[in-house]
Amino acid sequence: MGDGGAAYNRAMLHSLHDMLAPAVAERLTLVINHVLGGEPVATERLRPHAGRTLALTLAGWPRLLPPPPALAWRVTPAGLLDWCGLQGVDAPDLAVQVDASNPALLLARMVGGEAPAVQIDGDAQLAGDVNWLLLNLRWDVAADLERLFGPVVAQQLHQVGRTLAAGMRTAIRTAAEIAERLRSRRA
Repeated sequence: MGDGGAAYNRAMLHSLHDMLAPAVAERLTLVINHVLGGEPVATERLRPHAGRTLALTLAGWPRLLPPPPALAWRVTPAGLLDWCGLQGVDAPDLAVQVDASNPALLLARMVGGEAPAVQIDGDAQLAGDVNWLLLNLRWDVAADLERLFGPVVAQQLHQVGRTLAAGMRTAIRTAAEIAERLRSRRA
């Protein structure tokens, strides 16, 4: 394929990214708000921070991958989050930076329940409350499935999901280990 074909492929990938990135960020915001809304103590912790902004940066993101969307949110008066859009925010009240130089390893660790190493800069009270939320909130997927499908189907779906998640963890962990070995050989 010549330079024109490569340019066309990059343009198509960029176009696809521009179309999907907002949808991904909006869905992520819906999931976060669903989890926050399920625990009144979570929204109570965020309400005093209404109007403040927080931004998540994935540092070292590989250039071969499409860039992640701007991940910045404003705390609403209800104690939920409102995505700030593709432009993000210039000076968030709280900036959280995660090393994403190896996304497969990062994902493997997160799926395995290991919290990523983060660098936090900004408002100490907001940082403390966000940290408390990260340590204490969990999405009760089984309860949501039961509300949608009833207890019998929910149990089966939850079991299938747990099995798939375990398989994904293994696959991601293996891919991350292979990527690390390849990276070590190049160095």
